[in-house]
Amino acid sequence: MSVGDGRNTKTTNLEQNNMILESLNTLAEINGSLTLGIAGAGAGIGVGLVGFAAASAVGRNPGAFGNILTISIIGMALAEGVAILAFVFAFIKG
Repeated sequence: MSVGDGRNTKTTNLEQNNMILESLNTLAEINGSLTLGIAGAGAGIGVGLVGFAAASAVGRNPGAFGNILTISIIGMALAEGVAILAFVFAFIKG
């Protein structure tokens, strides 16, 4: 056993710890990206469902177009608000 063996082991452990920390940082970035992507997809699905329901409602009762339009715009704004909040949280977290 030489004197340098203990020192090399410490250096190797330090390098391994640095590699683990870098991997964890990369995983955190991927997690933030996935969260933002899922929130964006959810908002897109929500806006699509609101638009579909509004079009169906106007088809059934054309006289209620104004009320349906107002309610659907509010619903779409709320769905997009969730995506915007996820976007902001992704930047705050990351």
